[in-house]
Amino acid sequence: MLRRREPVPFAFVAEADRFRSNVAPPPRERPTLGQLAGRTLLGLTLVAGLVGSLVIGTPALSTDTHSDTQQSQASEGR
Repeated sequence: MLRRREPVPFAFVAEADRFRSNVAPPPRERPTLGQLAGRTLLGLTLVAGLVGSLVIGTPALSTDTHSDTQQSQASEGR
């Protein structure tokens, strides 16, 4: 029927967290001037897009109370 299995020791997983290699990874390559310029241009483009959308979207979100008073004054003058 159902056999009861013995628990599997997972001590090797705990040891893997403590394992330190004596091999150093290779040093990271420095980005070239073109790569730095490209990253800077991309960042500036993203920031300009966010600022532009904020500038364009702000008037649409503001409540225009002056047009209501102008319309009411125009209707009273007639």
